[in-house]
Amino acid sequence: MSARNDVAPDTLGVELAEDGIVVEYTDGREAYYRGVPEKESGTLRTSPGKLVQILVTDPTETEGVLTYVNDRNTHDDILESTGVGRVMLEPDEEEELFPGVTVRVDGYAIEVEADPEVARGRVFVFEEDELGERSFELVNED
Repeated sequence: MSARNDVAPDTLGVELAEDGIVVEYTDGREAYYRGVPEKESGTLRTSPGKLVQILVTDPTETEGVLTYVNDRNTHDDILESTGVGRVMLEPDEEEELFPGVTVRVDGYAIEVEADPEVARGRVFVFEEDELGERSFELVNED
């Protein structure tokens, strides 16, 4: 398998629907994340071995940036043509993806912490594999 690199994300169109989230790639195609995201506060620990994607919207919730975490399947040129970013992290490595959004690798799991007020938008985390998908919205505690 060839090496994968970090890829900076572009701004993408976002539509928050009643039954999911639509992201429009820069090449015009769309991805649909099915279901209402489960609200989580504090650190979100994803299931080990899942493909993890983080979407941070702008304050209007009509645009955002989407970044894959440790995705080894998608070629750099595909990410660049769609506007999706990627960050590759080693075990126990941590990185601030965006202001207010930190991601780290703990074993085979990804941990995400976010402060939506600092991020100035909503923060969604999607985890998926061939068996299914789950979505979360990271919120501050009330």
